[in-house]
Amino acid sequence: MDENRLNILNASTRDISKLQLLSVFFNNDVIYKIYLRTQVLHQLFQTNPELDINQLEMFHLQFTQTLTDLLKKIKKNNEARADLLLDEVHLNHQLIEQMEGSAYSEQSYVNDKQRQALKMSQSLRKLFQVLSDNSAEYPFAANINKFSAHFSADYFYSISTELVYELLVYNPADVYSNEYATIQRKLMGSLCKYDFKIELYCGVRANDIVLEVYRFADVNKYFLFSPLNNVLLFCDVAKLGDIDLKNTVSKRERIMRELRDKNVQLTGKAGLIKANLPENITALLAEDYKKIADVNFMAHMNAFDVQANILKTMLNTDIL
Repeated sequence: MDENRLNILNASTRDISKLQLLSVFFNNDVIYKIYLRTQVLHQLFQTNPELDINQLEMFHLQFTQTLTDLLKKIKKNNEARADLLLDEVHLNHQLIEQMEGSAYSEQSYVNDKQRQALKMSQSLRKLFQVLSDNSAEYPFAANINKFSAHFSADYFYSISTELVYELLVYNPADVYSNEYATIQRKLMGSLCKYDFKIELYCGVRANDIVLEVYRFADVNKYFLFSPLNNVLLFCDVAKLGDIDLKNTVSKRERIMRELRDKNVQLTGKAGLIKANLPENITALLAEDYKKIADVNFMAHMNAFDVQANILKTMLNTDIL
């Protein structure tokens, strides 16, 4: 085999290998068929020395190399668009990590609800004693406001400011009060009657104003506690509307879940964008395949430059 023929066949193999990689990347049937057909043509010239090897070189120069350049340009553009989505995925992931590092877990919220109810029960017993003895002793347990400070932003239910003010309205004649707390007289009577057995029902907030709502353990009665001024009043929970107490997912956790779901969607979309082939390109390649798959293709080899010129025109446009 002469050196020129060998060089052309080796170059043909390299061109076909590039096309194969692109057919895998795009996972497109038409590109794959063209790739297979170029293999057939290569084999045809390799096994038939009487054929003009320069025609194979011309075919790759006009068609295969132009097609490869076009597909590489589309690939580069697609990857640039996909990278924008993947950058957003990366930023979302960083935000999730930051939120995970500072978020209180659902289990810690459930556990601290129980501890807070116990603290409040002990505090109310102490308040009853302080009011009875007309003592100046501080009645509330240590860190009684820590629960709301930790969990109100993520786990307390949002209500209107107007409703907060409505819930906190009371008649001064109907309350006991000292320098530390204000509590409805009938509420204190009910607490004594039921031995201060309570559970934390939920927390509500309006902007920076937070309220803790408690339930008597054995009866369907509720009262609220305002950490801001230590006010304790009966609470009509019907005014709170439809609160889903089974939903203990924090706002922060909901945001993190939404970001995770969005990342899945963005990653999938980025994958589709990378391998996307415009419909006009697909249609053009389908026509090209018909021509190179024709049994009389060899007889029209010199006329193939028309199709090659169309590919070159596509390559040089900015619409890809």
